[in-house]
Amino acid sequence: MSANSPSPARGMSLHVSIYIDPSNRTAFLEAFKPCFDAVRAEKECLFFEIYSDPDDAGHFSWAQITKDYYKPYLAATEPMFIKPREVKFYDRMEESWTFAKPENFK
Repeated sequence: MSANSPSPARGMSLHVSIYIDPSNRTAFLEAFKPCFDAVRAEKECLFFEIYSDPDDAGHFSWAQITKDYYKPYLAATEPMFIKPREVKFYDRMEESWTFAKPENFK
């Protein structure tokens, strides 16, 4: 499956990695928060978590779907990017390969 043709059979996940100057970390997170909250509010959203690289304070990664509410975040943060955004589609595996401990969400 190519990155340009995700399979909707079991769902898919779009993984994004971005790189900013670490001095912009606080401004980036402030600009991203409304977008993060909008994704979480979608009834279709089952899981959304942002990751940061412990070895690079300016490297963030997440799974996403691009919607209109991303426009303000992108307008505010794309100038902070120090290299191009990395985007990759992944197909979901069958249910037997999905797990999350309920206590992780308390």
